[in-house]
Amino acid sequence: MEFVEHVLVLLHLLGMAAIIGSAVFVARGAATPALVWGARAQLVTGLLLVGILEAGDDPVNHAKIGVKLVVAVAVAACAEIAAGKARKGEGERPQLVTAAGALAVLNAAVAVLWTSGS
Repeated sequence: MEFVEHVLVLLHLLGMAAIIGSAVFVARGAATPALVWGARAQLVTGLLLVGILEAGDDPVNHAKIGVKLVVAVAVAACAEIAAGKARKGEGERPQLVTAAGALAVLNAAVAVLWTSGS
């Protein structure tokens, strides 16, 4: 079970790298497949990691998880909307791509810096 958790953490981090890398370094405001799939991966692996934590003996900080979930949904929404608009030929949405990257950084900060409570 520990191995599965480590694989999920790896996939979760790769999803974050895809979001931030696409938003900041690669696309310069264009929605890329890596951005969209990274956002999806973040949501799915995050939920799976919470499931594993809930199954364990350690307490889970539900407030922190709730905040991270809301931010992750916002990242995915920004990525999906930007990609959908680009596919329909309605122009690029650099603000949404930038927002997705910034929210992914915020989510990483919440994960690392929110240490109070259980």
